Amino acid sequence: MIKVTLLGTGGSAGVPMLGGADGSGDWGECDPAEPRNRRTRASIVIEQDGEALLIDTGPDMREQLLACRVRKVDAVLYTHAHADHILGLDDIRILNRLVDRPLEAFGTPQTLAELDMRFGYAFAPWHPPGFFRPVLMARPVEPGQTVDMRGMSVQLFDQDHGFTRSLGLRVGGFAYSTDAVDLDDAAFATLAGIDTWVVGCFQRHAHRTHAWLPRVLTWVDRLRPRRTVLTHMGPDMDFAWLGNKLPAGVEVGYDGLVLDVAT
Repeated sequence: MIKVTLLGTGGSAGVPMLGGADGSGDWGECDPAEPRNRRTRASIVIEQDGEALLIDTGPDMREQLLACRVRKVDAVLYTHAHADHILGLDDIRILNRLVDRPLEAFGTPQTLAELDMRFGYAFAPWHPPGFFRPVLMARPVEPGQTVDMRGMSVQLFDQDHGFTRSLGLRVGGFAYSTDAVDLDDAAFATLAGIDTWVVGCFQRHAHRTHAWLPRVLTWVDRLRPRRTVLTHMGPDMDFAWLGNKLPAGVEVGYDGLVLDVAT
């Protein structure tokens, strides 16, 4: 059994977005009275046999880990290097202290090169004792590989993110596909037979770089997982509105939702 916690379920601007008539936030079509409409940037943590794999380090990471009571993180997998998935990286230094060692950082060579360009100090050799900065050990991976990450067997697949690529992942009966506008046959082959799929669904209508509601429902109809949970949602994806529109087996994710999935 693996435990998956949705740390954040929002798009790159979160919900609410900055602004609003009185400066308290722009909620778009989302009802501010519904707490599950308040969304931080998309991220999850997967826990199995006492090990915790963090997927992305977005700008809300510190508050997410505290809110979800994640005691430690043992490794990080980066789906891609967009700002809403990496800008919490500096707080890894505290995660280093909690486990008293550097953390492995998995990602494609392109993603790791971008991280090294922006956060080179985090990939510099560590000279113990102590962690006054984040310390990461780059572990290049490629789509199509199955990689051992702290005892978890993680299958990786390529995703079309419009102007770039992102990584999707599968662990046992669970899969995660954020920041994808299209999936190829190889991705669907990796996803075949999944039990639970957390998938990015940014808005109601077509988008150039993110899947939208009708497209995601087409994917779900092809894969037929037992449970599909939407994430990476923008300000027109109201919780109640979606709940009234979605077919059986598809639900709206929210920050802090915990999923238990058989391996």
